[in-house]
Amino acid sequence: MTTTTPPVTLEDVQDAATRLKGVAHRTPVLRSRTLDALVGAEVLLKCENFQRVGAFKFRGAYNAASRLTPAQLARGIAAYSSGNHAQAVALAARELGATAVIVMPEDAPPSKRAATEGYGAEIVTYDRYTGDRVAIAEALAAERGLALIPPYEHPHVMAGQGTAALELLEETGELGALLTPVGGGGLMAGSATAAKGLHPDIRMVGVEPEAGDDTKRSLEAGRRVSIPVPKTIADGQALHTPGELTFSVNRRLVDEIVLVSDDEIREAMRFVFERLKIVVEPSGATPLAALLSGRVSGLPDRIGVIVSGGNVDAERFARLCAGGV
Repeated sequence: MTTTTPPVTLEDVQDAATRLKGVAHRTPVLRSRTLDALVGAEVLLKCENFQRVGAFKFRGAYNAASRLTPAQLARGIAAYSSGNHAQAVALAARELGATAVIVMPEDAPPSKRAATEGYGAEIVTYDRYTGDRVAIAEALAAERGLALIPPYEHPHVMAGQGTAALELLEETGELGALLTPVGGGGLMAGSATAAKGLHPDIRMVGVEPEAGDDTKRSLEAGRRVSIPVPKTIADGQALHTPGELTFSVNRRLVDEIVLVSDDEIREAMRFVFERLKIVVEPSGATPLAALLSGRVSGLPDRIGVIVSGGNVDAERFARLCAGGV
């Protein structure tokens, strides 16, 4: 799909940054000399694992929710998510004095479900391998009169997510490449819009787990491709097809998609824990996995990486680092 007017622009991302100022955290940018030496470049990590709710998703959720009318907020907000967007919408709703109902898969990580409930949201579950979460959420929103905020298929959500890249570039200056995880495509769409809007020659590299290569296949085919729901430790990227709006942006702005294995993701999680003393969830570790495993060729001298989140409980983190699931 192509559109005459892009669903999100650099100005939209800049406007979202203004709206998020003082509400979202301006997350740190970290470096490791050991990482630089292994990669052969200066690597700057935008650590969204330090964002509110532990992931970049709060940026898009709050940007979208804060634009609802008082009447919409009074009726409440609906969303669907495997975890991070669920928490983000729940917190955004609480911040704005609204209620939230979240459709989550039955096998969502328990820590993410507990955090979502902790922010005051009602949870409705479904089977991710047989159920249609979008249809379930849309029916629920229609029945209850709720405003639906999808995890990526929304211009304000994409613009909000792009503020992570905007902040990174404000702090670091021009970069040769920017790597982000790709699930539904909202983080990449917003990031690419911000990054290419400021520096048109920057190389945008998306990273997917090998089992969930729907965006890579879609870009190669020139159209959205669906795959079976993937089974991967990167639960935030366990999607079967890119978003329609996000794909319309990413097919124009993304330069390449690389794939990483679950074992490479585990190794990246271990590396950043041991060397940088930070906890990163599997989806957030995929760009680091791509760098550490040599999956990205022709690297420039300065590389930005969006570490998208750190929502993994202690038991699962230890299990994953030991080679389990």
